[in-house]
Amino acid sequence: MAFRLLLTFNLFAFFAFNLFSQKPDLYFPPKTGNTWQTIAPSELGFCPEKIDSLYGFLEERGTKSFILLKDGRIVLEKYFGTFTQDSFWYWASAGKSLTAFLVGQAQEEGLLNIHDKTSTHLGTGWTSAPPDKEALITVWHQLTMTTGLEDNVVNDNCEMPSCLTYKADAGTRWAYHNAPYRLVHKVLESASGQNMNLFTKNRILDRTGMKGLWLDRVMYGKARDMARFGLLMQARGVWDGDTLLHDPQYFNDMIRPSQNLNKSYGYLWWLAGQENFMLPGLQFVFNGKLIPNAPDDMYAALGKNDQKIHVVPSKGWVVVRQGEAGYLGPGGGNVPIAFDNVMWSYLNQLVCAPVSVNETIENPIKIWPNPATDGWQIEAAAPIERVEVFDLQGKMLRSLTGNRATTVWVDAAELPKGVFVVKIITSEMQTLVGKAVKR
Repeated sequence: MAFRLLLTFNLFAFFAFNLFSQKPDLYFPPKTGNTWQTIAPSELGFCPEKIDSLYGFLEERGTKSFILLKDGRIVLEKYFGTFTQDSFWYWASAGKSLTAFLVGQAQEEGLLNIHDKTSTHLGTGWTSAPPDKEALITVWHQLTMTTGLEDNVVNDNCEMPSCLTYKADAGTRWAYHNAPYRLVHKVLESASGQNMNLFTKNRILDRTGMKGLWLDRVMYGKARDMARFGLLMQARGVWDGDTLLHDPQYFNDMIRPSQNLNKSYGYLWWLAGQENFMLPGLQFVFNGKLIPNAPDDMYAALGKNDQKIHVVPSKGWVVVRQGEAGYLGPGGGNVPIAFDNVMWSYLNQLVCAPVSVNETIENPIKIWPNPATDGWQIEAAAPIERVEVFDLQGKMLRSLTGNRATTVWVDAAELPKGVFVVKIITSEMQTLVGKAVKR
């Protein structure tokens, strides 16, 4: 009886998860061929000159391909130089995020548990750490970059035990370290009895229409393959009714802070909107957001030389970029972030202008105090997903998540005096518009 109740509960949770997590209007391209529905940029209010400015920036910074999806449909797709829709390129460390999804599938199949000791799958002596210290390391530590193994090494990719030495107890130190990550592939291969390419093909590629190939632990594919994976993530592991990852707990854990050492890191995913972050090669915690110009709910697959998949649930966007390094700066060559922040300054200005202030009457929201000197309390009848503040020329000045609350405080202390347009996107995907005045 207890078993049947548990089974009934699990089935209910599974169907409820998929019923409420995937938007009904989300589009999925066919698994074969090049057909992919598009949306005219003008339908989203994008200005041609703003698109041109974005493309100019991308080309100047070594971009080879760029895609922006809205709810699965292509809004912008651009290739530069000799690069085409059929060109292959490496994902670099953006492929780590694909690996995280595969681990979730393997756990769901009962092939492993992320709290397994890594030595359960690789055998004892896979490191040069003392046996009792090696025994502390689990698959979870590999996913969260907290193995405690020494990362200041000559060859960051070396998987041999002699290269994997003890630095600190697992879970006590965050450090971006390729070798323990690369060994996640060996864990998957050991647990499944399949090589990574076959494992990936059976569980993701064939079921989404993606193409790709792992070479020396690095995924290679086309820009649209990265876009398909971003869309799969936006749909929370469901592809056109086919659920690739049933476990909502694992999915949520992938894309939220996995530990308190680096709050901008999940399970091999980078997170925007957190209060602090760490970067590869540095044992320093930076206060503030990883990518300040990006929406707070964005999570990202980031790779060497600015390979990107950005997923923004509140906007229904997936953004893909492939190419050469756009900027040098924080994050080094492994996970550069300066490019992301500048790119989002262009993305935030794509809209020509918000809808007219006069539409406030049709879509009422409460804004008080109004006029205000330091900020406004915004209230809507439905849970708020996102709040955006524009000047009267259509430039976005503020963008913040509502965390599904019905009231949100918008700080206006640094805004000039004047009239602003406040746009709210609710959980029911309504767009509500109001006028706010600062004096």
